Amino acid sequence: MRVRLRAHSAHDAPEKHESAVSVPRVLDLALRTGELLLASGESGEDVEAAMLGVTDAYGLERCTPNVTFTLLTVSYQPSLVDPPMTIQRVVRRRVADFTRLAAVHQLVEDITTGELTLEDAYHGLVEIRRNRHPYPRWLVLVATGMVATTASVLVGGGVTVAVAAFIAAVVGDSMAQWMAKHGVPEFYQFVLAAMPAAAIAVGLIKADIGVAPYAVVTGGLFALLPGRALVAAVQDGLTGFYLTASARLLEVFYFIVGIICGVAIMLYAGSQLGVDLNVEGSFFPASDPPVQIVAALGLSLAFAVLVQVRPEVLPVAAAGGAVSWSIFESLRIAGAAPILATAVATGVVGLLGQLLARAGRTSALPYVIPAIGPLLPGGAMYQGMLGLALGHTDRGWEGLINGAGLALALAVGVNLGSEVARFVLPLPQVAGRERRAAKRTRGF
Repeated sequence: MRVRLRAHSAHDAPEKHESAVSVPRVLDLALRTGELLLASGESGEDVEAAMLGVTDAYGLERCTPNVTFTLLTVSYQPSLVDPPMTIQRVVRRRVADFTRLAAVHQLVEDITTGELTLEDAYHGLVEIRRNRHPYPRWLVLVATGMVATTASVLVGGGVTVAVAAFIAAVVGDSMAQWMAKHGVPEFYQFVLAAMPAAAIAVGLIKADIGVAPYAVVTGGLFALLPGRALVAAVQDGLTGFYLTASARLLEVFYFIVGIICGVAIMLYAGSQLGVDLNVEGSFFPASDPPVQIVAALGLSLAFAVLVQVRPEVLPVAAAGGAVSWSIFESLRIAGAAPILATAVATGVVGLLGQLLARAGRTSALPYVIPAIGPLLPGGAMYQGMLGLALGHTDRGWEGLINGAGLALALAVGVNLGSEVARFVLPLPQVAGRERRAAKRTRGF
């Protein structure tokens, strides 16, 4: 978005002057547009580009936007001798709705090509905010269960484990939604949502029916891990939005700690009740490519429903999951380290997602985020949490650090793929609006 919008606003939009439009309304429109993008998980760089595209399209060429995690600011100075006009908007509510995200991208595209007056743009933005999610609540709840089910199959679970993972995820999500309606902070929602999967796993171990109970917890973790926020955090950090990146990473940290607490409480309770919890075991069962590819495809499809991807994008998002898992599994079988395999697989997905997004003039998130779902580090995190719960501190921290490394490789791979796309499919830039060149600080 950062390149395309600026190019259109300079060449295609009809020339406007500050006197022809209401400056406060243009700035307010830019802020509200940026708010919807940021709340949907868009990177700070793309949010800033969209805001600049809106202000440039309506003749305000001397604007300076500032994007942070919870606050958007835009300042306009008519001339060097005039005082600037600055307005702000707080981002309070974040909702994963990629259908709305795509609609905002299309609105900005129409604005920057000169197709909309200021009033038409406002009406379009109001309609976007009023539109309901494309999928009903019950379908999103089923998708949550399907994420856990397909993830448990990926790590070696059978039919019994898959059903248990589905039930655990649905119960956990319903409990978290109940807490959300009562205004309970998200940290405690994650704690509660993580408990059912661990409790059912402990029960399966106690029953000793010959299944892989660890896959229940792993599947539940896949449904909870904040992959979208992690990718956005790393992308903001790599593109120089350090304050926003730090805030996003802190949010991810709290969510993951909440998940760890919920699972650890149940595992510790099980160990105290005499359940034999085994910290050993492999999370990569004997390769069964057809089953695993179908599971990865189903997992990405369910993830796409969770983040409200447009129905016409669902097949592409699902195929992306099959591609990412196929690349990862091929490299792992060939002897590559999991971190390297994750980075390469997500890099390819990031590149393909960016190319599709540029061809369709929209955001890459609906293509990329569901596709990386099968590679979330649920297994490594479970090993770490189980080790800590059983008192194996070294092994526990090793598992958590390994999970953090996999998560970082996942996010960096996505960003690297998007950067490669800039060279594969370059777009024209406008003087004065080019992306700033990076400079080495040399430690100071």
